[in-house]
Amino acid sequence: MLRSIFGEPPRQWEGPPLEAVQAVEKFVRQLQEHESMDRERVVKLRTYAVWAEGLLRSLDELEQSVYAARQFGSRVRGSSIEEMSAEERLDYYRHVYFDKNAFIRVFSLLDKLGTLLNDLLGLHTERVKSRFSYFTVLRAMRQSGRHGDLAERLNELKERHGEAMNRLRKRRNLEIHHMNSELQDDLFQSLHSEQQKIRPYLENITLNLHDLEEGWEMVHRSLALSFRYALRMIRS
Repeated sequence: MLRSIFGEPPRQWEGPPLEAVQAVEKFVRQLQEHESMDRERVVKLRTYAVWAEGLLRSLDELEQSVYAARQFGSRVRGSSIEEMSAEERLDYYRHVYFDKNAFIRVFSLLDKLGTLLNDLLGLHTERVKSRFSYFTVLRAMRQSGRHGDLAERLNELKERHGEAMNRLRKRRNLEIHHMNSELQDDLFQSLHSEQQKIRPYLENITLNLHDLEEGWEMVHRSLALSFRYALRMIRS
């Protein structure tokens, strides 16, 4: 959808993201086949199918946001707001919008995956923490000693992208729970630069995009691993 803004054709899934999409789609098809064999669990199976299809939509929305953040970010050349033309400034603000949209979606999608895994694997994470995140589910998976292969591989992904995910988490928490990050930096400058003209805070586009790409990779690879494992469970 967003590619039309840049005069590009619709996205075609390929590479590792395609593998994630295919794993989810196979899982949904397998659930539909099981409905005819397991009538007592129809509601549960359909619930899993709805959750899985929702994850596919979320994956599509996340990819579009990452793409738009990358495209608008690539148009920004100035090192300060004052140096930018009116059009470049608009591109910068568009980048900031889609960047925020994307890093919030990274954690939203992972938490949805955690909800499905918690139920499917019978982890009962809600007994420990009523409102839990994907990372709480991952910890519960490791502590339970069950599903060790999946837990190990998901944890490897978490560790591989740990630094970038920590930075994204801080930005997400600041955006959701505290004041807007740009305004907070402007406030910091106003308190510590009384003798200087206050310059509007400029996001580190290069670092933000690097972190966002790592978050995107963690998401689609975690989905692929989880749904391949889930598919084997349903088939067994």
